[in-house]
Amino acid sequence: MDIIDSIILGIIQGLTEFLPVSSSGHLELGKAILGDNSVPEESLLFTVVLHFATALSTIVIFRKDIIEIIKGLFKPAVNNDHRFAIKIIISMIPAVIVGLFFEEQLEQLFGGNIMLVGFMLLVTAALLFLADKAKDTNKKVGFKDAFIIGISQAIAMLPGISRSGATISTSVLLGNDKTKAARFSFLMVVPLIFGKIAKDIVGGELSFESHNITALGAGFLAAFISGLFACTWMIALVKKSKLSYFAIYCVIVGLIAIGFSLLN
Repeated sequence: MDIIDSIILGIIQGLTEFLPVSSSGHLELGKAILGDNSVPEESLLFTVVLHFATALSTIVIFRKDIIEIIKGLFKPAVNNDHRFAIKIIISMIPAVIVGLFFEEQLEQLFGGNIMLVGFMLLVTAALLFLADKAKDTNKKVGFKDAFIIGISQAIAMLPGISRSGATISTSVLLGNDKTKAARFSFLMVVPLIFGKIAKDIVGGELSFESHNITALGAGFLAAFISGLFACTWMIALVKKSKLSYFAIYCVIVGLIAIGFSLLN
């Protein structure tokens, strides 16, 4: 993979990780359009590096929140920060279970299955249309909500289902405040990404040997910078209930992906 392709895919990842249009689906589409011929190991490493970049951009945007949560965890009395941390852990359970027991089956879905991506984008569109019609509330994400949102996150491991779109939509449909839903959605994935990276490195599944480090670095920077922009933009859009625009986009891209798959 050359530097230009890496930058293009990095920008795609950075924007679509936070915008509710499926980063995994768009990466698959992007690789197909660019004619990516990377071996599976190189493709996996590149994808992990891009997700690491967007996880870092999340930390930068929510650095004040994260610092306050960490400080609160060291206080002896049970407080909101303890409760929030427990909710994050609860939300991770479904994705951890799926990742541990169905990792091989999931990886098989990321082999350029454009037809699947197209149909899953249509599912994402339906979720966004429903969430956009939800009423504004001041309700915080509860413990039960956290687990249900976690199930949505696990389902969003399918290429074409937007993780942010599925989790924010589920949270809003459960009656939670839209801004709080977006904040919880973006923070809940950070531990999962770092955990996944640590697992792959310790297990020897990821290695930087014989890979184009310059291309990896270019993709990383592109994903990080575009992620900073997209995360900030998405929070503002959720407040203004503009999710239906992304739903229309998902319908269009989904139908194009299905048509592209049928023609090929």
